[in-house]
Amino acid sequence: MIAAGFSILTDKRSGHRRSKRGVAAFVTTLASGAALSVSAPAVAGKTIAGPIPAAVERVVDGDTVRVRATIWIEQEIEVAVRVADIDAPELFRPKCPAEKARAREAQAFVRAFFGDQTVYLHEIKNGKYAGRVVARLTDGAGRDLGEALVDADLAVAAKRGQWCKEKAG
Repeated sequence: MIAAGFSILTDKRSGHRRSKRGVAAFVTTLASGAALSVSAPAVAGKTIAGPIPAAVERVVDGDTVRVRATIWIEQEIEVAVRVADIDAPELFRPKCPAEKARAREAQAFVRAFFGDQTVYLHEIKNGKYAGRVVARLTDGAGRDLGEALVDADLAVAAKRGQWCKEKAG
């Protein structure tokens, strides 16, 4: 069970907002089959196949965004999404100035990649930190954000990227 982080559910018609503790409600609601979107998500175990349409609310860094996802007719949830299968430089706890500079480049790349268009979450799973989910994100044309970041040399397809050059001794 995810114990950290708040998500906000919003009824589009009435505008009423309700807090839900963690993202467990997000994944559980979708997995229960009660959630419908443009096309109903396929569910396998604790993974939601998607696609789940969403709007990017905030780009945290190259591999984390906050989205407002449509989980039911006129129902939305705000959740942090970690981009699956990549590692981008850290903006908030960089190991060196070069990593922070690359993190800013990655953040700007993600903003430009999505712009104001609808994004889609695929293969959604519970994350292990701070009440977020892990998912693949695509734009309306089906371009994969993780692949685009790797192609732009702003992320690596691995668990840990090396963004700081070690000093020769």
